[in-house]
Amino acid sequence: MCGIIAYTGTQQAAPILMDGLRRLAYRGYDSAGVVVQNRSKLKALRAAGKLENLAARKPESIKGTCGMGHTRWATHGEATEANAHPHLSNDQRVAIIHNGIIENADQLRTRLSNEGVEFLSETDSEVLAHLIRRELDSAENLLDAVCNTLKIIQGTYGLVVIDSEQPNTLVAARAGSPVVIGIGENEMLVASDTTALASHTREVSHLLDGDVALITPKGMQVRSLDTGLREPQTTQLDEHTAETGRGEFPNYMLKEIFEQPESLARTLGGRLDKRFNTVRLGGLNVSARELLDVRAVKILGCGTAYYAGLSGAHMIESLARLSTSAEPAAEFRYRNPVIERDVLYVVVSQSGETFDTLAATREIQRKGGQVIGINNVVGSSLAREVDGGIYMHAGPEISVASTKAYTSMVASLALLAVYLGRIRDLSPEAGGQIISALEALPAQVTEVLSQSEEIASVAAQVQNAKSAFFIGRAAAHPIALEGALKLKEIAYLHAEAYPTSELKHGPLALIDENMPTVAALPNDDLLDKSISSLAEINARRGPIVVITNANDPRIEKLASHIVRVPDTHDALHPVLMAVALQLFAYHVANALGKDVDQPRNLAKSVTVE
Repeated sequence: MCGIIAYTGTQQAAPILMDGLRRLAYRGYDSAGVVVQNRSKLKALRAAGKLENLAARKPESIKGTCGMGHTRWATHGEATEANAHPHLSNDQRVAIIHNGIIENADQLRTRLSNEGVEFLSETDSEVLAHLIRRELDSAENLLDAVCNTLKIIQGTYGLVVIDSEQPNTLVAARAGSPVVIGIGENEMLVASDTTALASHTREVSHLLDGDVALITPKGMQVRSLDTGLREPQTTQLDEHTAETGRGEFPNYMLKEIFEQPESLARTLGGRLDKRFNTVRLGGLNVSARELLDVRAVKILGCGTAYYAGLSGAHMIESLARLSTSAEPAAEFRYRNPVIERDVLYVVVSQSGETFDTLAATREIQRKGGQVIGINNVVGSSLAREVDGGIYMHAGPEISVASTKAYTSMVASLALLAVYLGRIRDLSPEAGGQIISALEALPAQVTEVLSQSEEIASVAAQVQNAKSAFFIGRAAAHPIALEGALKLKEIAYLHAEAYPTSELKHGPLALIDENMPTVAALPNDDLLDKSISSLAEINARRGPIVVITNANDPRIEKLASHIVRVPDTHDALHPVLMAVALQLFAYHVANALGKDVDQPRNLAKSVTVE
């Protein structure tokens, strides 16, 4: 969600801050601001709307080698300049930028108002600036003032603070919202996301929950609020982290759709074992002997990750013959779940920072469950907290709507399904068949991408619809869910996904010549039943777009438009059909003139509840 960038060093801070904010813009935002330590004063600029509005105010004209910037995604208060970060104390001495939610902000605001503090925004975050300023009157330094303040805060925070009277000094803190420190030569950076750091350094340190860090150009000192000083651990950024340019593409979404042959190749690379018709997953930290004792699998995720989990559940049940289900992570943790020793819990998150998924992970671990993670960011919170897992290696995904991360999630779950299957009941021959299909995936995705213009012409026929149905039967139902989500996210068209068999139990009442249906129709043993449902739609004059690998003349008679994908193993239809549906949603949104990279009201990394 909101983005944080801060710098202290020998270079001018403002250009670095603006570059960092541009790199963080993909997370979703509706206002932005910067503050720079200019001699003994803090100079701040803020603006509602896009970063261009902030840039027009010429933040680079503010001179100083220490500062911080923020992109805000509105929670408390509208997207206005007054509510934009940074927030300053009334005397302009202290400035803060904050990700997260302060749950006891109303009580603290009342207390501070009674003490004479004037609030200039509607945000919960502003209380932090005033509380820290109050603590500075009695604390020895900024670090102590921040620590004292955090002891009375309830909620989550990724926080950076500047004091005008302590030159070239930043204090950063984390509780539930990611904070990463970039380590350079005579310079240090702080960010909410490694994407903002990759052009400056490859060496980073992730703050843990409860950490507070004092940062100067010479280095950092990290203190835990609970246990005192601790030695920070550093890691090296993945080589793909800095790959954030659009290249020749008009936007990041289309670029990332077309990067899927390469991202899938990285996800699968080195993991396909053709000698034994299995896969190698060295990071699971669970032995084959332990996995034999697993009775069931539970997959948890949010949004697209949840839909990938639904596809993964079908794969694991089919290939490993293990009872498997998927559930939204937020709902799971709020129903007081029963955690069992012989269930393998799999949590899925592109960023590794999704708040609800992390909270579910911690709930499972508190109750003694074993959790493995599938995520895309080395060093993320999820990666550090799970018992083991699979890195997707999809590369950075900038567009809010997930494309290459989604297909890499599904591919990673397919790897897990094969691994579990070969330990259990999947024969070498059957294992070899899906290994060959996985190996062919990148090239087959390229085939689907080659139809982009044809899919654009299909999209043009339905772009003026007010609503659409997406349908799929059994394992194809999650494909329909993901396709409907993409259309809603970026084209702002209402779309509902149903199991194909459910159409005649109510939704069919809405079918007419103005209600298009997009059908995921794999060539499997349910093809005849699915074609019967298409006939019901056709009889009511409903336009039908079919995504299929079947060559059946009945489909040609019933469908208004057909998008063909290559033949593959039944388990892998979600990858190839998803790519076609991504292009479909993209071309509808593009024809309607929507901002496909930063759709309204949405954020890339949802780090608050």
